[in-house]
Amino acid sequence: MKQSAERVYVKVNIDFDATGYMLPRTIIWNDGRVFKIDAVKDFRPASSLERGRSGDCYTVVIHGEERHLFFERAGELFASRFGRWFVECPAKGC
Repeated sequence: MKQSAERVYVKVNIDFDATGYMLPRTIIWNDGRVFKIDAVKDFRPASSLERGRSGDCYTVVIHGEERHLFFERAGELFASRFGRWFVECPAKGC
């Protein structure tokens, strides 16, 4: 049985390379915890079907463990907002 997961929106510090590719560097939780991203192993488009939004999934390495970090693009209604980052946590919490 698949565990239910909830989205936890987080702050992410990123760099942009010369081609415009976003490279996440750190994840900052609302409680102030900071996690350095050691590597980005994979990147792929990923949409949020239940919300009808496009986005991306980054497979990142933090302390030697692979995690998924998602970028959810803002809709056209929010011209001043590009998007936001989230991680999926088990219902029991991260």
